[in-house]
Order: sequence, then C-alpha cells, then structure tokens
Amino acid sequence: MADISVRTSLRRSPLGHWTTEFDQLPRGVRIAESPFLTMLTVRLDPAGPAAADVAKALGGELPTTPCTFVRGGEAELLWLGPDEWLVVAAPGATDRLTGALRAAFGEAFGTLTDVSAQRTTLDLTGPLTRDILARGCAVDLHPRAAPAGTCVQTLLARTGVVLQVRDDTATAVRLLVRASFAPHLAAWLVDACAEYR
Repeated sequence: MADISVRTSLRRSPLGHWTTEFDQLPRGVRIAESPFLTMLTVRLDPAGPAAADVAKALGGELPTTPCTFVRGGEAELLWLGPDEWLVVAAPGATDRLTGALRAAFGEAFGTLTDVSAQRTTLDLTGPLTRDILARGCAVDLHPRAAPAGTCVQTLLARTGVVLQVRDDTATAVRLLVRASFAPHLAAWLVDACAEYR
C-alpha cells in the first residue's frame, strides 16, 4: 500500500520581507501589505437573469459605473469592465463565496475564477500618499477627480495595478499588484518616499 503523506502548504507573502523597509518610511505615509486576500473574478451580463442573484449573494449591488467599487456584505466589489468584476474579501473566504456565487448563477451563463494567488495588496495611508503615487502614476488622484469609491486599472512605476481610493482625501489607497511584480513596486515606493525623510 502506498504511503500517503499530508502536505502542508507554506504560503509566503510576496512582500513579507519588506516589513522593515515599510516601518522606516517617513511619518506622512504608511505602507502595509495585506496578503492572501480572497479575489474572485466574476463575468456575467449585468442585465441578465443572474445579476440580481449574484448581487444578493454578495450582499450589495454590482457597480455598473465605470471605475468604481462598492462594499457588499463581507466583500468589496470592483468594476473592471462592462461585464467583469473583482470580488475582494478576507483570506479564507474563497470556498464560501465560490459556493454562493455558483448557486446564484443558476443556469445563466457566467464565469467565476479564483485569482487569489495572482495578486497581493498594498495599503497606503497618510497625507503623503497622493504625492508619492503621483510620481509614477498618470491618474489624477485629486479628490475632485478620484473620490472615495474610485477604482482604476492603471500603471504605477510601469507596473499594472488596480488602484482603489478608499477615502475622500486620497490619503488611503489600496493597490492590487501581481505577486511577481510586487517586489519591484515595493522598491519603487520606498525610493519615492526617500525625499520626505
């Protein structure tokens, strides 16, 4: 009989070793990684029969205004395209949300993809946040142009990110970045803070 051993997955955060550098940033900005968040891509017809059931399963309305996100129950719902959303929730919520969403789709056409391992998340807070991001991002983060609830796919330091503005002064911003590009982005952010020390 074959020996069956239990394998334990040792997940490692792409930026776990950046904590020391992040702790040494100037007072006007704080950067913290939020690793291992649940991220699910949902594709469906927003006017189709499953849209209302999917929204109900998520505890909120799917945003239909381009470049916005909303909080729905335990997750944030990010508009990525006319028929595409990213559902972001706490670590460990994948199975529960996947089951609820598959049931909500019913017989309607739609796709659900677990992309949790694809990205990591950086949360930037503080009064220097907007100035630092402006050094490498073409998006106007002035509160008139990017109020709380803004969500855009853009380049920051030549790295593709999903950028969420989480407050009305753009002093709290979340960046979702591909894990393979995360060290480059972290190094760029630390370097962009250098003149404020």
